[in-house]
Amino acid sequence: MNMIDEAQPAGAHAIRDAFAATAAQRRAALITYLTIGYPAPADTPALVAALQAGGADIVELGVPFSDPVADGPTIERASQVALQAGMTPAACLRLVQGLRRDGIGVPLVLMGYYNPIFSYGLEHYVEDCARAGVDGLIVPDLPPEEAGELGAACRRCGLTLVFLVAPTTDEARLAKIAAATEGFLYVVSRLGTTGVDHDPGQGLAAQLARARRHAHTPVAVGFGISTPAQARSLAPLADGIIVGSAVVEHAARGPEALREYVASLRERLTPG
Repeated sequence: MNMIDEAQPAGAHAIRDAFAATAAQRRAALITYLTIGYPAPADTPALVAALQAGGADIVELGVPFSDPVADGPTIERASQVALQAGMTPAACLRLVQGLRRDGIGVPLVLMGYYNPIFSYGLEHYVEDCARAGVDGLIVPDLPPEEAGELGAACRRCGLTLVFLVAPTTDEARLAKIAAATEGFLYVVSRLGTTGVDHDPGQGLAAQLARARRHAHTPVAVGFGISTPAQARSLAPLADGIIVGSAVVEHAARGPEALREYVASLRERLTPG
C-alpha cells in the first residue's frame, strides 16, 4: 500500500499524552469505539469527527471481521454491514489516512482480530498502520505469549499494543499481562461479549483495584458501559472508560446524534 508520511500524533506518545492530559484534569479518559465502514464507508469520517467534537479522548476503530468472537450482536452486525460494503484491512487504513488528512487529531487505536493481520503480513500491517496515522493496536484474540512478533513490530514503529484482562484472570496471569501491555491495560468488566444489554459485572471495583496493583500503565475499563450514569460511577475507579456498542448504535442515527451522546458521557466525567 502506498501511504504517505505526514506529521501525525506519535503512536505511544499520543496515547500517553492523552492519559496525562486527563489525569491533569482529574478525570477519566473517554475512549469510544466505532466500527470502520458502518453504517457505510462514506459515513466514517463525519462520525469520527463527531466523536472528537463530542469530547472523546481516544478513539478505537474496529476493523471488520467475519468472526468477531469478543463482540456482541450490535458490533457483529456493524462488522457484517461494513464487510459487505467492501471494508478490508487495506481499505480501513486508507480511511484512517484520510481522517488524518482531514485534521482528526485524537489518538486512534485499531481494534481488530489476528487472522486478518496475519494474512496481511504482521510487519507490513504495522508499518502501514504507522504511516496512516494509527497510534496503537488492540487484538482481542491474541494472548501475550503469542504476540512476540507483532509486539516487536509495534515497538519498532512506535505503536502501542494493548492487552485485555478478564474477570477470571488469575493473579499471576494478570501480572504478566499488565507487564506486557502498552498504552493502557484494558479491563473487561464482565464475562461474555460486548453489548449494552448488561450492566458491568459485580465486583468490578475489586477487579479494577487488583489490576491497578499490577499495572505500569493507565487502567481502562470496558464492556457493558452505555449510560452517562454508568460512566460517572466507574470514573473514580479507572483511568479510562471505554464505550463501544452504545456508540455504534448512536452512529447509526447520524453524526449529530453521536456527538450529543458522546458529549453527555464526557460531561459526566468532567469534575465540578
